[in-house]
Amino acid sequence: MRTSSVTNYLVVILAIFLGGGSLLLLGIFLVVGSFTVFDFSLSISAALLLDGILCLVFFLQHSGMVRHAFQQRFNAVAPAHYRNAVYAIASGAALLLLLLLWQRTEPVVISVQVPLRWCFYAALLASLAGFLWGVRSLGSFDALGIQPILVKGEDKTLSPMPLTVHGAYRWVRHPLYTSSLLLIWAQPDLTYDRILFNLSWTGWIIVGCFLEERDLLVHFGESYARYQQEVPMLVPWRIPNHR
Repeated sequence: MRTSSVTNYLVVILAIFLGGGSLLLLGIFLVVGSFTVFDFSLSISAALLLDGILCLVFFLQHSGMVRHAFQQRFNAVAPAHYRNAVYAIASGAALLLLLLLWQRTEPVVISVQVPLRWCFYAALLASLAGFLWGVRSLGSFDALGIQPILVKGEDKTLSPMPLTVHGAYRWVRHPLYTSSLLLIWAQPDLTYDRILFNLSWTGWIIVGCFLEERDLLVHFGESYARYQQEVPMLVPWRIPNHR
């Protein structure tokens, strides 16, 4: 077996286990509420400080590696078809670090009761349905960066993803982020640490939208500028025009 083939297999396996495994654990975290895997018996203030640092580490890694400047530096030192998978591996490692070291604080400070509680459960289902709709609307969704490696291994060329303006993307420009925000807040029982998580991740997602839009403008040019004028960023406040 060639060295390149071994490297391909190792990168793909790491992307699946670290990238995919961390996303699965994050889904559990969001749906059932925050939890503690390793309890350091910290005070509330110390626990929130640690949780905040863990969030910051993940934000810096995740947002820094997705920027165009980092991509150019990566392509100068390593094959470009590994870039997305390496990004998924690094993001998975940072996310696992956050989730495994996260410190839950007691007590529950906000708890929504029935019948309003059912609205939060409905929002949870809506967020999951919206996320699946957004993925389906993309047509091709490779969150772990595996596809470029597989295509390269078959000596084929991966076509660039076109600007997608159908399905969920006719309602908002970032339906996956919209669904993620709804999922984050669809938790009826909030502790101090979960409030910190919700607020920090909401801010990070919103800032990330603006940073991503800057890169998309560079990549797609005038067509994306027109898309910005026609479709809201995160909140579907108007009915889309028929195309």
